[in-house]
Amino acid sequence: MLGKEQNWEVFGYDTRQLGSHWLAAWRDLLWADDSPVRQRLDEVVELRSETESRLFQAGEPCGAATAECEAVLLPDDLVLSRKLRLPLSAEAFLDSALQLEVGANSPFEAADTAFGWRLLRRGESQLEILLVIVSISTVMTYLGRQYDSHDAHAQEVWADLDGAIVVVHGFGEKQREDKYRRRLLRSVLGVCVCALLIFCIVALGAGTKRVELAQIKTLAAGVEREAEEASRMRASLALANETVAAVNEIVATYPNPHVEIARLTALLDDGTSISQFSMNGPNIRLRGRATNAASVMQLLTDEAAYREVTAPQAIVKVAGTGLEQFSLNIALRKRGSG
Repeated sequence: MLGKEQNWEVFGYDTRQLGSHWLAAWRDLLWADDSPVRQRLDEVVELRSETESRLFQAGEPCGAATAECEAVLLPDDLVLSRKLRLPLSAEAFLDSALQLEVGANSPFEAADTAFGWRLLRRGESQLEILLVIVSISTVMTYLGRQYDSHDAHAQEVWADLDGAIVVVHGFGEKQREDKYRRRLLRSVLGVCVCALLIFCIVALGAGTKRVELAQIKTLAAGVEREAEEASRMRASLALANETVAAVNEIVATYPNPHVEIARLTALLDDGTSISQFSMNGPNIRLRGRATNAASVMQLLTDEAAYREVTAPQAIVKVAGTGLEQFSLNIALRKRGSG
């Protein structure tokens, strides 16, 4: 449970008053005489005095313009003025503080008192404020005598003290404030509409990009699937090539003996007989008989499929037969070699 002496101040500010300070800051931004918003949107006022007529906007003189609001400048002898110095922390409750000040110092009856104020300077710790007090009955007598006006709300009532213009509240200033409020509301609505349009444009662009991104993702997924299929086919083709190369290597290392027997059958004539045929890889061993064994060896040497034909044993004549016995070693030529 918090004690009664709980300190709510942080860096010199009472945290319980943050909401009031926040509202005061917005009020100054939108409604203060030196507000940049009010200087642009406030109505032009024609200020009349006994000697001249001038144009003002947000309490400052302005150039040629059309004025829809009127104000009357009070003579100095009808105005009571006082400069106040209040602590900076009182800014959030300035209206209440000034009403108390007026109630304590006004020489007029409460129902006959009107006042206005203007912030002259904001220091580091104090506010300097110009406060003016008038008698409503005296002001209305002056307006009726000088301007033939008997309606308190027909015009505004201003005071000029050493060049500082102060609006006295309780007269015709409501008309100008209502116009400013409507213009401010239209401006805020315009800004909101523009912000909404910008948001819609951004959202539409983001939505379009999102659709395009979805299409690109779909296309990328299709391309990825096709790439995977191509990769599988490429892997299958590489495996097939490896298999073919292995088969060719086996065929080159271990030729088919039936093919070589058929080749020898085609090469040798009927006068040549083979009694022994053996084959170990690319090497063939033959033993047989022929009328002319040397011509058989020469015939086999001229065959392009044979790389080398050698005779490990000499040719021997077989007695009583007229035939010669030969023994040959044949080396096959590898496929693809010249």
